[in-house]
Amino acid sequence: MGILYDKQKKTITLHTKNTTYQMQIDRYGFLLHLYYGKRAEGCMDYLLTFYDRGFSGNPYDAGNDKTYSMDSLPQEFPSLGTGDYRNPACIIKNADLTYCSDFRYVSHSIKDGKYALQGLPAVYAADEEAQTLEVVLADSGSGVKAVLLYGVLPKYDIITRSVKLINGNSGRITVKKLAPACLDMVGGEYDFITFYGRHAMERNYQRMPVGHGVSKIGSLRGSSSHQYNPAVILADHETTEDTGSCYAMAFVYSGGFQSEAGRDQYYQTRLMMGLSEEQFAYPLQQGEEFQSPEVIMSYSSEGLSKLSQNLHRCMRTHLCRGKYKEAVRPILLNSWEASYFDFTGESLLKLAGQAVELGIDMFVMDDGWFGERDSEFRGLGDWKVNEKKLGCTLGELIGKINDMGMKFGIWIEPEMVNEDSDLYREHPDWAFVIPGRRPNRSRHQLVLDFSRKEVVDHIFDSICSVLDQGNVEYVKWDMNRSIADVYSATADSQGRVLHDYVLGLYDFLERLVNRYPDILIEGCSGGGGRFDAGMLYYTPQIWCSDNTDAIDRLEIQYGTSFIYPVSSVGAHVSASPNHQTGRITPLKTRGVVAMAGTFGYELDLNELSSAEKDEIREQITQYRKFAKLIQQGLYYRLTNPQTANEGAWEFVSEDRREALVQAVSIKKHANMTVDYIKVRGLEENTIYRETESGKLYNSTVLMESGFPMPIMDGEYQAYQWHFVRED
Repeated sequence: MGILYDKQKKTITLHTKNTTYQMQIDRYGFLLHLYYGKRAEGCMDYLLTFYDRGFSGNPYDAGNDKTYSMDSLPQEFPSLGTGDYRNPACIIKNADLTYCSDFRYVSHSIKDGKYALQGLPAVYAADEEAQTLEVVLADSGSGVKAVLLYGVLPKYDIITRSVKLINGNSGRITVKKLAPACLDMVGGEYDFITFYGRHAMERNYQRMPVGHGVSKIGSLRGSSSHQYNPAVILADHETTEDTGSCYAMAFVYSGGFQSEAGRDQYYQTRLMMGLSEEQFAYPLQQGEEFQSPEVIMSYSSEGLSKLSQNLHRCMRTHLCRGKYKEAVRPILLNSWEASYFDFTGESLLKLAGQAVELGIDMFVMDDGWFGERDSEFRGLGDWKVNEKKLGCTLGELIGKINDMGMKFGIWIEPEMVNEDSDLYREHPDWAFVIPGRRPNRSRHQLVLDFSRKEVVDHIFDSICSVLDQGNVEYVKWDMNRSIADVYSATADSQGRVLHDYVLGLYDFLERLVNRYPDILIEGCSGGGGRFDAGMLYYTPQIWCSDNTDAIDRLEIQYGTSFIYPVSSVGAHVSASPNHQTGRITPLKTRGVVAMAGTFGYELDLNELSSAEKDEIREQITQYRKFAKLIQQGLYYRLTNPQTANEGAWEFVSEDRREALVQAVSIKKHANMTVDYIKVRGLEENTIYRETESGKLYNSTVLMESGFPMPIMDGEYQAYQWHFVRED
């Protein structure tokens, strides 16, 4: 299907519909990378060059051949200790305390279907949809094996990579660095595209040339973080949305990570994605193994839009799971910005009653329903319903909301604990605190040690005892701080704790998904602080940002769209002036921006006028009309809201029959110039009708010249056009 082995040339070739990836087992047993790019046939080993590189050393096997050096050859899995002085993908401290791993080819196998990873999220596929390549490498000096895994999904132009290290030695080794994905490019002039940010302003698009040295992003926060997202793009300098070559790597992992891109002394480029080196030193005794998380890779020769669409299709259909993975999500009202901690059961029911009248599907009770939780200072960890505050049991509250015709959802933050809580008073050792040191607090809370099974089990049982009290159909899983003071009393090495923490998180989520398969779980970490492919395996949508300001969301959702599907983006209409920025925006604008996501509301409906309520009813009608197109259509970025006068984007059905274009005016000036929005992805030279106005447009003209952006009075005006092909 997608994987071929040429015994004579000793090449292994991975084909997808539009791409080819090739490696070669060379005469000394090194696994060299030859090519990744547009689909091609034949052996590409002529791309390799051999020269005397001066101080670039030579393997002993090469004898007097000074032209053979690992310091200049492209490799699949470069490790420290082979004479390659570039950044390695693997560093191992051996039992004899040396740092050297010389991995050589042993064997390989090709199987139908996609490999799975025990205890870790990964892309999945049926046997007829994918193939797996497994390549076994070994270091004869230490007895350590490296098993390289490649998953190939031809239809989606997706290749995944993971690696398993097996300690066959008699002594303890320590894995100090591990990047399961490495791309060595023999040339090229590339840009490194990354997505930086901060709490409430995540995933800002950044593009910079790859120069000599190494550009590195990552997270030391124990989660994938608001500051850098664990997904990157390598693109030719001239690559645009529509043309040019580009490569993506997305880490299917929710903990500390790092990605490195750099040009070496010979103008070759190396791109890697893997685990963060800091605070990582994973011990392996004889016979033990370490399985790395997975990296999703894709290549496009047709620009950034096609690359994004490859990732969107894969994540939506082969990473997300469960009842809601491709279903239109219920429109919800979240209580947080309506009432914060200040609510009663009666006030919640009043708010839910308003939501029913507007046609909203689900009511979500956010923070403040448990323990003594009336502020950020107390209660986390005490997962017992505060029936005094609600004035009834949770089951009774859910029953009353269900009787209104609404679904019910609830907020939880299982990984955290307040010092002012019964749980902390009973088990202070369950929180990350270094003995003899005072801990770092954040949001007045500490982090529970999810690397310990007994901690995970206790919190899991506590949460289940809540969810079992009624018909809960949605859970918002939050994590509202970064991890510091890493210390676990039961760990044999503190260098393993942060990774084991993530494994504990995944164990909890997997059990939750299996026990409640019909519950929709939305991930959250102060908004988008853990927006990654790993979480999507358990939570098919993630709260995109705590910043609900529609104009800021244009940039946040723009950056998010390069990697993640619209169906995963939690987006709500909130109050104006906005609670985070104080900005005043029209209700229509807030609705249009939130429609580029899972769509919902987060405001006090009791404060709205009759006209505003009527407008919300119309928004809900419009969203339901276009929801399937929005969630499953091809996504196109039409402008960059960081620099343009407007933010504009588009959804196109796979059959090109219809398109929905949405836009928001950002910059307003006197005597305003006219901007033209160029539509994309339509069938060439075909007539499309705009359904509201009835106007007919030639598709080629729409794509080449565009149509004028209206000039209207007032700031931040929003627009929407629905084009349907005239058959």
